[in-house]
Amino acid sequence: MNFLAAAIAAGVAAFAASYGNGKVISKTIESMARQPELSGQLRTTMFIGVGLIEAVPILAIVVSFLILFQ
Repeated sequence: MNFLAAAIAAGVAAFAASYGNGKVISKTIESMARQPELSGQLRTTMFIGVGLIEAVPILAIVVSFLILFQ
């Protein structure tokens, strides 16, 4: 049962992070197309957001390993 819980935690976190990254990047590209003069600031904000989104699956993998090896 621990294997199943670890797999579900890692899989859901990976799916959610990929969905979140896709939304953030697509909206940033859309914003850059509308206001090209703000592209540098938007890009910086996008990278910060993507970094925060990527922290979630990393923590989920840690939790998965804790569940797996308790």
